[in-house]
Amino acid sequence: MAGNDLGSLLGGLLGGGQQGGGSSGGGANILGALLGALMSKGGAGGGNPLSGLLEGLNKAGLADQSQSWVGAGENKEVTGAQLQQALPDDTLRQVAEEAGVSPEQAANEIAQVLPQAVDKLTPEGQVPSGSLEDLIRQQQL
Repeated sequence: MAGNDLGSLLGGLLGGGQQGGGSSGGGANILGALLGALMSKGGAGGGNPLSGLLEGLNKAGLADQSQSWVGAGENKEVTGAQLQQALPDDTLRQVAEEAGVSPEQAANEIAQVLPQAVDKLTPEGQVPSGSLEDLIRQQQL
């Protein structure tokens, strides 16, 4: 699935235009592009790049934050600067180009929507198997 389609699904999951207007939709689209880019690079199997993304964040020293999003309780914040260091440079650049923003802005927008997106996509406290698209659709029902 293309990043834009994934972004639309994520936008719907996160409430798209309901709160904050375009910023949430923009962040969801950029997050969708990121997950699409990770999926196309084959970083995570089974059509679910979320587990690959979380694994990368854990290895980059953001385990406390990412585990707070998956588990129950309050979601810890992450900054765009932290994500810039954690994400592969070429992937972040590709996502930023697709969105027409700088890599810094892309990282900042992802940082705003990622905790809530992961929280909603992991209702059982763990990353489910199966395709990311199916997971998002299930959460929207």
